[in-house]
Amino acid sequence: QVRVVESGGGLVQPGGSLRLSCAASGSIFRIYDMAWHRQAPGKQRELVASITSGGGTNYADSVEGRFTISRDNGKNIVYLQMNSLKPEDTAVYYCKVDGRRAYWGLGTQVTVSS
Repeated sequence: QVRVVESGGGLVQPGGSLRLSCAASGSIFRIYDMAWHRQAPGKQRELVASITSGGGTNYADSVEGRFTISRDNGKNIVYLQMNSLKPEDTAVYYCKVDGRRAYWGLGTQVTVSS
């Protein structure tokens, strides 16, 4: 059994910051890529950022320079530091962990509003 649990979402004003965390536990023998996706109301889920086991990163154009993804391989945790948040960043943020297959968390709500 594999568990993927996100935390750190909430309500923040435009220009503010949040740090999301995602912990993977259970029978994951090896983790390859880890990633954050998001889904806003009425829109498709989209990739926000991903990171390889070696630390290589990839970002959506819309968050480049504002968001930073990082991971702790020893603890199977991936983080997303979000700065200069905008109302259009409002979405449910999902963590995806690639092991033998892809594992998804249930998501954490991020709301950017004044």
